[in-house]
Amino acid sequence: MISGISHITFIVKSLDKAAIFFKKIFEAKEVYSSDGKEFSVSEEKFFLLNDLWIAVMEGKETEKSYNHIAFKIDESDYEKYLKKIESLGLEVKTGRKRVEGEGNSIYFYDYDNHLFELHTGTLETRLLSYKKERTD
Repeated sequence: MISGISHITFIVKSLDKAAIFFKKIFEAKEVYSSDGKEFSVSEEKFFLLNDLWIAVMEGKETEKSYNHIAFKIDESDYEKYLKKIESLGLEVKTGRKRVEGEGNSIYFYDYDNHLFELHTGTLETRLLSYKKERTD
């Protein structure tokens, strides 16, 4: 039985730039660097974002798509995160049309075309918003 997410891996061109990205935006803690010793398919770094293990491995750049991972933030932190993203010169993507009450999102690409979302809502608020929209 699945008990949760073990880890998330991103392929990146530069481990150093990825480290800056995860530390600056998410305040992730670097807990491992292969430093030239490859135990996996390429050099890698591991980060902890709260209890979430994120691995980055050197490889080829990916193409942009809507595939993404979304992290929950408080509405009061929206502007703070937007400023962090802009301070790194990252591309902010225009978000999709929203239903009132489902929460706000910031979509942005990292240095390797991975799409991230910072979202202020929850599944519960989204479902309630969609239900209300259907009955109006």
